Amino acid sequence: MTRRDSMMLLVVLLYTLALGVSVVMVVQGRVELGIGGVLLTLTLMPVVMVMLRAGAARERALLDRLDEIARTVRTMADQSSLSDEARRILNRESDREMLRLAIEEDLAAQHWDAALVLIRELADRFGYRADAEEYRKRIDQMRERTTEQQVTDAIGLLDGLILQRRWDDAALEAAKIQRLFPYSPRVEPLQGRVEQARASYKTDLERRFLLAAQADKVDEALTLLKELDFYLTPTEAEPLREVTRGLIGKARQNLGAQFKLALQDRRWGEAARIGEAILHEFPNTRMAAEVRELLDGIRAKANAVDAPSGA
Repeated sequence: MTRRDSMMLLVVLLYTLALGVSVVMVVQGRVELGIGGVLLTLTLMPVVMVMLRAGAARERALLDRLDEIARTVRTMADQSSLSDEARRILNRESDREMLRLAIEEDLAAQHWDAALVLIRELADRFGYRADAEEYRKRIDQMRERTTEQQVTDAIGLLDGLILQRRWDDAALEAAKIQRLFPYSPRVEPLQGRVEQARASYKTDLERRFLLAAQADKVDEALTLLKELDFYLTPTEAEPLREVTRGLIGKARQNLGAQFKLALQDRRWGEAARIGEAILHEFPNTRMAAEVRELLDGIRAKANAVDAPSGA
């Protein structure tokens, strides 16, 4: 038998062995591993046959390749006989790295709960408790930073509502922030913040009203009084009643004087507007009764003045 024939026989025996081991693995339930061995054996067989025919100069490389294939087959056979626990130990390092990558992806996406599940797996299954504790510390820090930014944004929105004096909306927003971030110490005083801002604005509004009344700025004082009326309870409004009566009296007198001057100057359109204001602001006064008697005639004169001369 020639050397080439001996090599051919050796190749046939090795591939027969590899094919047999692969079939045994399939029978034992190692289906994926067995099928992979069969495919590897059948795929490489033609290649080796061609290489054998290439000549003696390549025999050494072929033998080395055959040794490598033989080692691979033996490794596959050895692993097929291992238990799941043994294979897990062999793949421990690669599994750990895959788990680390998955944890990092969850952290980057801020999927805290999903990351914690994998961290428990890292500690309990693989025993890397120090690594797991470090990951938990990172999650706590990242959560705190994220929560603080969310609280800052929410308080900014609340401050905007306070500046717009939308007190009811601000109170609802403060309660919402407290529900969303119950563990943040920054949200506890928010309801009081809204109430304090409202009380401070009411105090400022009352002071401006009194200063305007003292300076006989009747129109300004009455405008402030209308806004102040939304803030005062009947008890709080009682001390201001006398000032309010004086302002209303002055306002009525001012309108009456303006009305009479407009009539004397025959400014009928302006007299009509002032008369309508008197009826609107002081409908039950004697002055209003007098204006009603004159208003139709005043309007007619104003319309006649405004009408085109050729009409």
